[in-house]
Amino acid sequence: MGKTKQPYPFWLGGVAGSMAACCTHPLDVMRVRMQTAAHKTTFVGSIKDVLAQKGVRGLYTGLTASVFRQMTYSLTRLGVYDSIKQKLSKNGAKHLGMGELTACASAAGALAGLAGNPADVVLVRMITDPTKPLAQQQHYRNALHGVYRMVGAEGVSSLFLGMVPNVVRSVIMNASQLVSYDMFKETLQGFGMKDGIPLHFSASALAGTFATTVCSPADVVKSRVMHNSDASVMHILTDSFKREGPMFLFRGWLPAWIRLTPNTICTFVFLEQLRHVVDIVRERPLTVEATAVAPLK
Repeated sequence: MGKTKQPYPFWLGGVAGSMAACCTHPLDVMRVRMQTAAHKTTFVGSIKDVLAQKGVRGLYTGLTASVFRQMTYSLTRLGVYDSIKQKLSKNGAKHLGMGELTACASAAGALAGLAGNPADVVLVRMITDPTKPLAQQQHYRNALHGVYRMVGAEGVSSLFLGMVPNVVRSVIMNASQLVSYDMFKETLQGFGMKDGIPLHFSASALAGTFATTVCSPADVVKSRVMHNSDASVMHILTDSFKREGPMFLFRGWLPAWIRLTPNTICTFVFLEQLRHVVDIVRERPLTVEATAVAPLK
């Protein structure tokens, strides 16, 4: 029997995701720019375009939307995943197999895709806004202003553009990233690595690479649907296949990998450290109480 463990606060995943987003947001800007570009462009070319348009500040276009996304999407996916996993494992007393972990991650991913969709739409629009003709630019000041403008001009339904590919992508992302992180972490511990930052770094780097490859097709389609609200998923798929061939599904894989792998590393390293802080805080009252009742020598 494994040792039972008290669940961690639900919001830890959102905070860890937000901290990671602040570190890796410029890479996310490059990924979305490459995925939604009307012409083929390179990673270096995308950087040059951004710097030419907005300077260094352009690398942080849509940062408020990125944080908003983490506090909806990441908070839900990591919080729900841990909650379901805790219940199925009876607070860590039972070992869960890959199938059970995948089911937990998929359910969490579906809910997270729904919760984070509005922030995702605003994020894609804010990042791609400078690439549009001036008359078509939205000029959202921040994420909340973007939500307000979208609801006012396009209705509430605009917040759920691309919801189907986004939920599919979220399910795939969670099933690949969260489960692979747990499995890589367990495997590396089996090879003798001790629990700590080197273990968390290695397991998350492997999980980020695996998740990038698995999620690329859904990620590309999701970005294109959110960028072009007038086109259906099927129209984008058929038109893109015709013009670019099947490899369009892996368009922007390099910036996606460059962005997702550091983001995965930062997220899980920050998350594990936040959990460590929670453990210290939880143990401190017991230590103080034990010291208070200890007999004097």
